[in-house]
Amino acid sequence: MAEFFRKLFGSKNNLEKQSQIDSVTTAPLTDQQISSIVASQNVKYEMKQLVASVGQSVGKQREHNEDSVLALTATISGSTESIPFGLYIVADGMGGHQFGEVASNAAVRIIGGNIMKKFHSFLYHLPTQTLQDALQEVMEASVMEAHQYVQREAPGSGTTVTAALVLGQQVTIAHVGDSRAYAVYPDGRMEPLTRDHSLVKRLEELGHLSKDEVESFPHRNVLIRALGQGETLEADIFTVPFPQSGYLMICSDGLWGVVNEKDLFRLIVEAPNLQRACQSLVEAANAAGGPDNITVTLTQMIG
Repeated sequence: MAEFFRKLFGSKNNLEKQSQIDSVTTAPLTDQQISSIVASQNVKYEMKQLVASVGQSVGKQREHNEDSVLALTATISGSTESIPFGLYIVADGMGGHQFGEVASNAAVRIIGGNIMKKFHSFLYHLPTQTLQDALQEVMEASVMEAHQYVQREAPGSGTTVTAALVLGQQVTIAHVGDSRAYAVYPDGRMEPLTRDHSLVKRLEELGHLSKDEVESFPHRNVLIRALGQGETLEADIFTVPFPQSGYLMICSDGLWGVVNEKDLFRLIVEAPNLQRACQSLVEAANAAGGPDNITVTLTQMIG
């Protein structure tokens, strides 16, 4: 038997080396160990890529979750420049347990499905031609299909939707309602990329409410625009650069409505990774009373 193993591995020394290898055990690194490794090295990523995470909670005062979320991240890289691709959608349903869930779930699935159909050949086949439709047109058509589905299948309900399509270093956003997209920068800036389609925001824009009055306005949750509501729907659709050296955050009002921007920023930058950051944001909203469902996505571009 010993002769068999000597032939298999080559020599007695090789057998001893194999025995040493077999005795080695492995364990996952802790967040502290990972942070120490990163801090002790000048980490450089030769290819641009997206990293993302999601956090969600029903909150402390709701029995059901009417928020829905979709997060997809991919990178295509080879002999040419790497192409980061990401699709991140947050929808906050309204209209009661059953219909609110139907509306938000339909929004993320229909919008996400339509966009992925358009990009399937671009991402997963040899590129024989460029994408035929403009990104903003793809987003608009997807939102309108979701709007019509909700009107047909869940009448009387509605949902917010904030969708971000990242391609390369550009972000195309489609937005309806009062979920929000933020650009979060290392210098402390929390820049809202979207504008709330709410009664309180409109009154503020018209000069009828001051910023202090906005905080205590009794009808802060009343929307003037929502997917599934009204015969026609006008979504805000625009393209902006991805926040370099920063983060793209999308969240429902269950987060931004109860945790101030200063604390949001601190929780993001102090976390050892995006997963922990999302969890900390959810925990902070629940610690503040958790009056609503909470959903958040965080995305960073590295390289």
